[in-house]
Amino acid sequence: MARQRPGDSGAPTMRDVADRAGVSTMTVSRVLKEDARVSEATRRRVLAAVDALGYRLNATARSLRLGGSGMIGLIVTNLANPFYSRLALGVQEVASQHGLSMLLSNTGEELERERGLVEDLASRQVAGMIVVPAGGSHSHLTPAALRDMPVVLASRPPSGMAADCVLVDDFGGARDATAELIARGHRRIGFLGNPPAIHTGAERYRGYRAAHEAAGLEPDDRLVRRGLTDVATAERAARRLLAPESPESPASPGSPESREGAREPAPDAPTALFCTNNRLTQGAIRAVRALDVPVALAGFDDFDLADILGMPLTIVSYDADEMGRQAARLLVDRINGGPAASRPPRRTVLPTHVIRYGPE
Repeated sequence: MARQRPGDSGAPTMRDVADRAGVSTMTVSRVLKEDARVSEATRRRVLAAVDALGYRLNATARSLRLGGSGMIGLIVTNLANPFYSRLALGVQEVASQHGLSMLLSNTGEELERERGLVEDLASRQVAGMIVVPAGGSHSHLTPAALRDMPVVLASRPPSGMAADCVLVDDFGGARDATAELIARGHRRIGFLGNPPAIHTGAERYRGYRAAHEAAGLEPDDRLVRRGLTDVATAERAARRLLAPESPESPASPGSPESREGAREPAPDAPTALFCTNNRLTQGAIRAVRALDVPVALAGFDDFDLADILGMPLTIVSYDADEMGRQAARLLVDRINGGPAASRPPRRTVLPTHVIRYGPE
């Protein structure tokens, strides 16, 4: 998507100044801070661009000029999940438009590690943080704990505190994908879910059940597996649902032995599986490929090559980059607007839509 030109949506940004002057946004920031390391020729070029565009120094730039770090922090739970790389790209896009750099950290879903990372970023005097929280306790993210440093939560809502947040329609997406499977005639739909203590795991399970209830069906709890964390745990769970006698340690995907001895699904096995994130979907795909059983799959989060697998696949899609952009805009707005408690917290929910890949 092409970047907007000055005047397309309001006042010019620091990025517009940088483009016109032929320098980086960090150089613009240094000129605005009156950094002595910038050459006189570059300083004049930047200031000429500021005058030509009518750029006005906002509160973010003022904080940089007065000695702020010029950085924001982004803390996510699992960098192995492609969703978080897209989220980070969206955050970085907006941050760079405002002359801010981004520090990226990963918690591995460990709350204590998150607490340490938050303390470290605060000690570096970042202008604010975007956090995908690892647990249900958010006391270390409150304005009191961080001396009114702005914080925005992404993907998971705040608990026991007030904060801006950007979420996905987890409930609606899971409901719609499960309803799609039901509309195609499936009545035994397995569920492969991430831990129920995580907001996305709870909401997506609620959507799965809501679709059954709307169709007058009762989901079979024997087909539900929750608490899965990665591709491997999802593959094992899918194997146990589809062919209980299958080996506990499957062969490597694509190896000859992984395709030998295709099995008939157990009589009470699910005819479809719903997975709550892209890594769990990939684990289910490995199990279905290895067992060679006719099972339809649905999953949350789109992923590369989903459209060329040649198998029935229903995907709940949304714009992960936009989640990052929205979170960064909220954070920059808070940085520009004063203490985090100055205005009521805002909640943005991104819509989802269902995509169908593969044969009917």
